[in-house]
Amino acid sequence: MRGPVVVLGDTLLDRDVEGVVNRLCPDSPVPVLDETAATDRPGGAGLAAVFAAAQGAEVVLVTALADDAGGARLTALLAAAGVQVYPLALAGATPEKIRLRARGRVLLRHDRGGASGEPGQPSDEVLRVIGAASAVLVSDYGRGVARQPALRDALAATRAPVVWDPHPRGPAAVPGVHLATPNESEVRELVPALPGASRLATASRGAQGLRRRWRAGAVAVTLGGDGALLCHAGSTPLVVPTSGSAEGDTCGAGDRFASAASLALAQGALVSEAVQAAVAEASAYVAGGGVAAALPPARAGSAPGSRSRPPGGALADRVGVAAVATLLGEVRAAGGTVVATGGCFDLLHAGHVATLEAARQLGDCLIVCLNSDASVAGLKGPDRPVQSEADRSRLLAALSCVDAVLIFDEPTPEAALSWVRPDVWVKGGDYATGGGDATAALPEAEVLRRWGGNTVVVPYLDGRSTTDMIVRTLAERTR
Repeated sequence: MRGPVVVLGDTLLDRDVEGVVNRLCPDSPVPVLDETAATDRPGGAGLAAVFAAAQGAEVVLVTALADDAGGARLTALLAAAGVQVYPLALAGATPEKIRLRARGRVLLRHDRGGASGEPGQPSDEVLRVIGAASAVLVSDYGRGVARQPALRDALAATRAPVVWDPHPRGPAAVPGVHLATPNESEVRELVPALPGASRLATASRGAQGLRRRWRAGAVAVTLGGDGALLCHAGSTPLVVPTSGSAEGDTCGAGDRFASAASLALAQGALVSEAVQAAVAEASAYVAGGGVAAALPPARAGSAPGSRSRPPGGALADRVGVAAVATLLGEVRAAGGTVVATGGCFDLLHAGHVATLEAARQLGDCLIVCLNSDASVAGLKGPDRPVQSEADRSRLLAALSCVDAVLIFDEPTPEAALSWVRPDVWVKGGDYATGGGDATAALPEAEVLRRWGGNTVVVPYLDGRSTTDMIVRTLAERTR
C-alpha cells in the first residue's frame, strides 16, 4: 500500500451492559436488569477503523469529536487500537448507543447524545492525508461528517479507491466512488421497491438505481447471512454467497464488510475480489461471536482524566474530563486560544513552574496533560512516581497559571491531545540546543498538525531535573 487507509465518518461510543434478569419492576411490568459488567468500544466509523487496524494496516480516522467525556473515552480507545485520529471539532455531545443485554440477548438499546452537531472545518493536514491514501472508506452514520463540503471536495479529488458505506439520513455518495455498500434495508429506503418483486430483484434494482444516481463504479448490497449482491455497469449481478452458517450477533458486520473491502482495494484487488473477501470476513466475524469476540473488552468509564480526582473543593473542580470540557467550551465560545503542556511533574520544582508560567502567556487557558501513576512507572521504572497522581494533580491545579489538569494512562499524550485539540502545545527543555528546528524532535508535532495546531518550546531553567533531585536526595541520605 502506498499510503494509509483513511476511514472518514461519524464515530459513536458503543457500550454493552451485561446483566441478569431475575424479577420484574414492582411499579411496572418490565424486567429489572442487574448489571454485572459493562464494556466500551468505538462505534460507527471508529469501529470500521479499529477493524482495519486489527488487520495490520496503517489507519487514519477522520472524524468529529466533542469536548465531553464520551469524546475523551473514544480517543483513548482508538489510540489503544492503533488508529491515528485526525479530529474535527464537534458541536454538541458525543453520540452514545447503549445495549442492555442478558444471556447474550439484547433487551433494549438506549441512545443518547441528541441531534447531530455540526463538524468543524478540516485542517490542511486532513486534506493532505486523504489525497495520499491507498484507499478511503466513508463510513456514514448520518451525523454530518460525510456532508462536510471540504471533505467531499477532497474525496472527489483523490486518486485512491473510495468505498462508501451509506446511511439513509446521510448525503449522496461523492460521484465516481469505486464501491458503495448499502444493506438491504438501506437500499429499500433509498430506492422504493416494486410491489411483489422478489428479494434479489429488489436488491438488484436498488443497486442499479444507486449506481446510476451516484455515478458509482459498483454497488454491493449486503444480504445478511446470504452474502452480497454486486452490480456493475451493464453486467449481470454477481451473487456472492457465504461459505457457511452466519448465525450470531450481527452488530458491526456491515463495518467489518466495508473495512475488508477497502483493505482489499488498497492492495490492488478487483472490485469483485474485494466483495468476495468482504463477504468471507463478515461471515467469519458473525460466526465467531461478533464484536464481543473480535475486540478485547475495555472496561467502561476509564476515559483519560476521569478518575483519581483529588479531594478538596475548587481544586477538584479543575482536574479531570469534566473540568477540561467545561474550560474548553468557555474558551472556544469566546474565540480564545487553548494552550496545553504535559509531563510527569513528579517533584514540582522551579523549572516546571517557569515552563508553566511561560506557557500560560501564550493563550487564554493552560491545560496540563499529566501522566498517571501507571504511565510514569512505565516510563521511569517501578520506583516512580515519588508522588501519587492525586497529589501531583492537586499541586498543579493550585498554581495560578494552570487552568485544568487532565490525567492520562498511555505512554504518550496522543489520545489526550486528540481530544483536547489545543491550538498550541508547549514543551520546556533543551530541545533547541545543537541548532536546527526547535520542534523537530517533538513527537507531538505530527499530532498537532492533524488539526492545524502548533508546537513550541520555551526556555528551561538549567540545573532543574526531577531525576537529579531524587539522586541527590538519596546520595545525601546515604552519607
